[in-house]
Amino acid sequence: MKTPHILIIRFSAMGDVAMMVPIVFSLAKQYPDVRISVVSRPFARSFFQRIAPNVSFMAVDLKKDYKGIRGLSALYRRLLAKRPTAVADFHNVLRTRYLRFRFLLGGYSVAHINKHKRGKKLLCRRENKVFRQQPTSFQNYADVLAKLGYPIKPSFTSIFPEGGGDLKSLPNIIGEKLSTDCWIGIAPFAAHADKMYPREKMEKVINKITLSHPTWRIFLFGGGKDEVDVLNSWAGKYPQCVCVANVLHGLEEELILMSHLDTMVSMDSANMHLASLVGTRVVSIWGATHPYCGFMGWNQQEDDAVQITTLSCRPCSVFGNKPCYRGDFACMNNILPEEIVQRVEAGIS
Repeated sequence: MKTPHILIIRFSAMGDVAMMVPIVFSLAKQYPDVRISVVSRPFARSFFQRIAPNVSFMAVDLKKDYKGIRGLSALYRRLLAKRPTAVADFHNVLRTRYLRFRFLLGGYSVAHINKHKRGKKLLCRRENKVFRQQPTSFQNYADVLAKLGYPIKPSFTSIFPEGGGDLKSLPNIIGEKLSTDCWIGIAPFAAHADKMYPREKMEKVINKITLSHPTWRIFLFGGGKDEVDVLNSWAGKYPQCVCVANVLHGLEEELILMSHLDTMVSMDSANMHLASLVGTRVVSIWGATHPYCGFMGWNQQEDDAVQITTLSCRPCSVFGNKPCYRGDFACMNNILPEEIVQRVEAGIS
């Protein structure tokens, strides 16, 4: 009898791929005799390499190796050579539709994600919003597996063993964390401007934390050149701060550090999901977007989502990629730095 082998495909941004991890983990643990191949962009290897013995990862560079129809046909042949018995399309975009169509023609069992676009559209329209929690990405992924005959009960805590990743593998500047220490992460950036707390207000958050808690360490996360310039300027003003991009080397080391944070402060962005993957509490800040769209981090608490709940215009966008039609960016500007600091403090014993 052929060994069951599921291909799981998603090529999108880091946060969306990170949200696959709790579901793939649960699938692997509950069906240990099923082979699972995750097919995604190269950055995601760190997410899946230690999940379970029956999980493998295949990195796909769509811009370099598999461009256009010819490239996708070559990718299909490579995936076919893995001898899958089922294909789970966790992305449902043009590229993955082509791949799953080829598998369907070959008689394979195929299922794809329902993104519940209509419910999100009703939630984000300007007038007469239908304010209803949409199914989370985690639930949407699990539904795909159920269609293939693999229902799961999500059971995930962290990609690392209890106690977190190995701090000794990080550069010496990170050092040892004592039981009395408090480490805070701050990730102030996001892919779209309307998901970012104003820079000057975030600096006030840092200033208030350093004044109230002079022994706390603050690790600043961000990777682009302009982002690092901002973080370096803050680290120069506040000695408790460390710009992570200057001392760590890649996503794997960042995940290790995140696993030892007491709290991460993040936008509705990839860093919220990365911290969630290592079991770290996140105080998330929401502006144009809303947790009701289904993108809250794994096991994160609603009380830790800082947002203005009295604005009738929120949410105005599923992904935060539309400019503020009011022109005043009230959803972020009306959040006080003190509120964020209080929310951080409330969760630290």
